[in-house]
Amino acid sequence: MSSTNQTNQTEPTNKNVRIGVQIAPQHAEYSKIRDMLTEVETRGFDVAFNWDHFFPLSGEPDGLHFESWTILAAWAEQTTMIEFGALVNCNSYRNADLQADMGRTIDHISGGRFIFGTGAGWFERDYQEYGYEFGTPGTRLNALDDSLHRIEARWARINPPPTRDIPVLIGGGGEKKTLRIVAQHADIWHSFSNPEVLEHKLGVLGAWCDEVGRDITEIEISTELRGRTVADADALFDLGTRLFTVGISGPDYDLGPATDWLAWRDSKNA
Repeated sequence: MSSTNQTNQTEPTNKNVRIGVQIAPQHAEYSKIRDMLTEVETRGFDVAFNWDHFFPLSGEPDGLHFESWTILAAWAEQTTMIEFGALVNCNSYRNADLQADMGRTIDHISGGRFIFGTGAGWFERDYQEYGYEFGTPGTRLNALDDSLHRIEARWARINPPPTRDIPVLIGGGGEKKTLRIVAQHADIWHSFSNPEVLEHKLGVLGAWCDEVGRDITEIEISTELRGRTVADADALFDLGTRLFTVGISGPDYDLGPATDWLAWRDSKNA
């Protein structure tokens, strides 16, 4: 990799702060998920996310849970303004060209508001119970890289094409493979980094961008806000973060902690 270290994104492509809410599809009937999405859009959040798993990640392991992509198609019809996607899709669970086709279809249903969030996958129970080969982190990342090339190629020739260049969000922070894949393919990079870690990771990502001939400022930086203070958020903002996400979970979705960040967003965008 190049030794150039581009840690600070003083002029990110997307200069406005956005707040996203991840509505975990666990421990609640779908009617509650649907109602929560309506509230998220009505209150003026910028992005709604779910996640791509088959079982709960917390609480009762065999509790209520719903599948990601079918939810996203329903969200495309239910909403009118908010962008949405998975945080993140598990690449291993579906053929790459099928993912491209589903994403293109949801893009059309929504009128161009779909974000293609993806990652290599990690939750072993999903793999075991649904019959997918778990492999290793390395093999799953190699598969993600291959799939993204196929997805991009399919979007370029599918008929009809997507309504826009569908934004690709990649989640993960591995420095040897994941951030190289981000440099090559991502419009948005999501991590759970605190300011100190993010500053380091941005240096690594900047070096990978140099290696592949990409301008790091083309990539929107996304970070989770749960457990963060305003000082943390300010520091993440100063490093170039512009998409901030807050996760909420059933059975009793509490949008209060996320709503508290809307005034902070507006102050940054003033």
